Amino acid sequence: MYDEADLLPLSALQHLMFCERQCALIHIEQAWEENRLTAEGRVMHERAHDGGSESRGGVRIARGLRIRSLRLGLIGQADVVEFPKDGPPFPVEYKRGKPKAHRADEVQLCAQAMCLEEMLETPVPCGALFYGQTRRRTDVAFDDALRGLTENAAARLHRLIAGGKTPAPVYEKKKCTACSLKAVCLPEATSTVSRYLALAVKG
Repeated sequence: MYDEADLLPLSALQHLMFCERQCALIHIEQAWEENRLTAEGRVMHERAHDGGSESRGGVRIARGLRIRSLRLGLIGQADVVEFPKDGPPFPVEYKRGKPKAHRADEVQLCAQAMCLEEMLETPVPCGALFYGQTRRRTDVAFDDALRGLTENAAARLHRLIAGGKTPAPVYEKKKCTACSLKAVCLPEATSTVSRYLALAVKG
């Protein structure tokens, strides 16, 4: 169990799963740059949080719900949580793009579910990711594999932040091109220098 003072932003899990260096730049070095993609994502989240709670067709809808887990050591805000009259809570996370090959979005959503389970003392078996590009929900089942991946990611996040060290960059063209921190990270230049120094030491 973590103390309240040691809780880390739940959203940092998505940064960690996407790129450890990006996560460290944001959450250790407090670096941030916005580009078109991050701006669109920010606006989408703001819209998802607007409007407060409402009831629709027997479902209570809570927006911008504050959540936390002392077991995982995370705190954050769920975009939308639906509370059906005769069913378990159903978290919905909004993303600007489309479904991805990696599981960063699923891990972030699963962490929200695990926060809700701890706070409400009730199972949360599934939720959904709503992607702005496709305008559709993608259902996500919180199975043992995803829960294990989420727990490991939370523990890894705490180790990274506690260590206070930013990892060296690993240049991946597609990923780095889309990153708003590319100008801060300088992945191509730094990776080249790192490889040169490693070869010089071996030689």
